[in-house]
Amino acid sequence: MEQKLEGGTVWRMCWHYESNAGLVLDDISYQPKGERNPIKVLSTAKLAQIHVPYDDGNVEYDDLTGQGFAQGLQQLDPAECPGGTIKTVKVPGAWDPAHPNVKGLCTTTRARGHAYRMAGERPGKVFQAQGKDLLVYTVNQVGWYEYITEWRFSGDGTMTMQVGATGTLSPMDYDAGDGRGWPIGKGAKDYATSHSHNVFWRLNFGLDGSPEGRIEQYDSKTTQAAGQLPKTKTTRTKITKELAGDAVGGRWWRVVSAKGKNKDGHPRSYEIVPGHTTKYQGRPYTKHDVYVTEYKKCEQFASHNIRDCGPNGGKSVDKWVNGQTLKHPVVWVNIGFHHIARDEDQEPMPVHWQGFQLAPRDVTAMNPLTPPELSSHNGHTEQAR
Repeated sequence: MEQKLEGGTVWRMCWHYESNAGLVLDDISYQPKGERNPIKVLSTAKLAQIHVPYDDGNVEYDDLTGQGFAQGLQQLDPAECPGGTIKTVKVPGAWDPAHPNVKGLCTTTRARGHAYRMAGERPGKVFQAQGKDLLVYTVNQVGWYEYITEWRFSGDGTMTMQVGATGTLSPMDYDAGDGRGWPIGKGAKDYATSHSHNVFWRLNFGLDGSPEGRIEQYDSKTTQAAGQLPKTKTTRTKITKELAGDAVGGRWWRVVSAKGKNKDGHPRSYEIVPGHTTKYQGRPYTKHDVYVTEYKKCEQFASHNIRDCGPNGGKSVDKWVNGQTLKHPVVWVNIGFHHIARDEDQEPMPVHWQGFQLAPRDVTAMNPLTPPELSSHNGHTEQAR
């Protein structure tokens, strides 16, 4: 797939469809205006699990590796992909072997809103642009739920990964009002059972074509001495061993290129920007927001991993964080949503989204969408007075 967006940015990638993960994006590269060559960002990106435990403790699902997520690929109506193309996907292990081909992958562009806005020095002069994203998505049905898996690629280099749950509440998941549900329908008779959706993504970076990126953690702490204004200090920690990390306080991480620098001489990197999450405490593998593991081919799914990693390999991502030195890091992002149903969930259920972003940090020397009139404004440009 290749798409040139307004402002000149070109995104390129390949795709394939797996029997458990569903859509997988490969060889994702970003070429902003002014760069002679594409900048490779990710070798592969895919969902790594949708873990769904119910509050009453009666059931727990791993939708990708246990509930036929990939086989539930839905046929898309042209109205769902306005201005775009719906590609045909051959579904491995299709439930209907006679009809494995599904028109189920939409690629289109969608309005982003403001890409930037800045009032100029002259009265009435405003620099502003309305952006568009490349949008790639599928819809997969699991039971009564339908998952919209979106991958958005913006002109400034930002990538947004999110899953939206819709469909309907299961008519079988009503409890007896034991405090683990919410009344749905007339009166207080039917209680829809509360549950969690813990979505994992697996990101195999390849910044500038190399798998040897490094991981850095940043922590910002604010202190205040008597009679002074607060001060904030940010410290960097180089992560050399496998990590199970929590996005607490002012903490964030970035993946830094081992090979490439921008035109200012700064190493290219991508920052991990988690969205809102409700952390599920019931399983060891859901207790952290970000995991970084050393690449191992068998480690593909964050829970209920179906690949054979040997007798001591473990079946979930928490087991793989065991002190290995990071040479080829793989990043796993966990975003949770605790679904306490409401009357408005009937019917169909409004989409509830959960996801994160990868934000470019020093990938280019300036905003790649900078208008020509401001192209010289790099670094400290204030004139001496």
